[in-house]
Amino acid sequence: MNVNERHFEIRRATRASRVAVFVLLIVAVLVASFPYWAGRDTLRDFTQIAAYLVFAMMWNLLGGYGGMVSIGQQAYFGIGGYAMLILANYGDLSPFVAVPVAAMIAALIAVPVSLVAFRLAGGYFAIGTWGIAEVFRLTVANVSWLGGGSGTSLTGLQDIPRSLRESLTLWLALAIVVAAIGLLYVFLRSKQGLALTAMRDNAVAANSQGVDVKRARFVVYLVSSGGAALAGGLYFVSNLRISPDAAFSVNWTAFAIFIVMIGGLGTLEGPIIGTLIFFLLNKFLSDFGTWYLIGLGTLAIVVTMFFPQGLWGYVSRRFGLQLFPVGRRVVFLEPGAMIQPARTESADRRHAAH
Repeated sequence: MNVNERHFEIRRATRASRVAVFVLLIVAVLVASFPYWAGRDTLRDFTQIAAYLVFAMMWNLLGGYGGMVSIGQQAYFGIGGYAMLILANYGDLSPFVAVPVAAMIAALIAVPVSLVAFRLAGGYFAIGTWGIAEVFRLTVANVSWLGGGSGTSLTGLQDIPRSLRESLTLWLALAIVVAAIGLLYVFLRSKQGLALTAMRDNAVAANSQGVDVKRARFVVYLVSSGGAALAGGLYFVSNLRISPDAAFSVNWTAFAIFIVMIGGLGTLEGPIIGTLIFFLLNKFLSDFGTWYLIGLGTLAIVVTMFFPQGLWGYVSRRFGLQLFPVGRRVVFLEPGAMIQPARTESADRRHAAH
């Protein structure tokens, strides 16, 4: 047998992933047309779904891929909301432009915060991030020109007709979701993404193989912080009012953890599935008060016990589906089925010469 003949191929895309891309494009076009035929409640619902999804994806990037479990990411959710409001109310900047600017501000704030947070590890890191979030909440609550503890309203949208404001908010939400999914997908397929997952599985082994663990953690922390701020700015552009208790509530991180654990930790599909489940439960069962919270807790326990890898993790293993494959697969070809000889460097040069 010729040693240059290959009886296998290295593939990344799957049939399911190709179908998923086509379906997502159709869904994106459909959502973009909402302002022309859907009701206001539908537009508002999608914006809320987008905020939950982006925030959960960023927590998943930090905890599911980076191995840094934080219960204080609401700090950047609130920073994104308040930075957007300050830029819009006092900087005469359009709130829709202020949302990505606020995300960059949050990423800059995350630089000195990371110097404190990274001095902790494991459970201490998780509790420490919660304490940092509480510091931000109490600080903002004592700033009188931001409304103090009672909060304040967004005034930068008063001159925009309501229908146009709702349409722009939805299109902004759609753009943020598409950008978040696309950029995370590209990142996780890169060498840096591979280094990130190696670091999560075993930081010592990854470091011995040349992975700069400190740098990788720093970059992921900044990206997840900026992404969480994007979600916060988007949410409060839609809500039009902000307060410290609403913006810096630990419930945001609790919801993100619930979404990721239900959907599937360390997957791109998991937060999408988990967000849809959480939103439907929240929309139709939240009127039941404490029973609603008991139901969420019970569901989380059941999924953790019987589907430890989340619902999507189970489906993916059971049926071999991957909508966003980030790894490489070795596919063995049947004898005689499109076996291509491997081209050597000298053969490439001869081909180019001709």
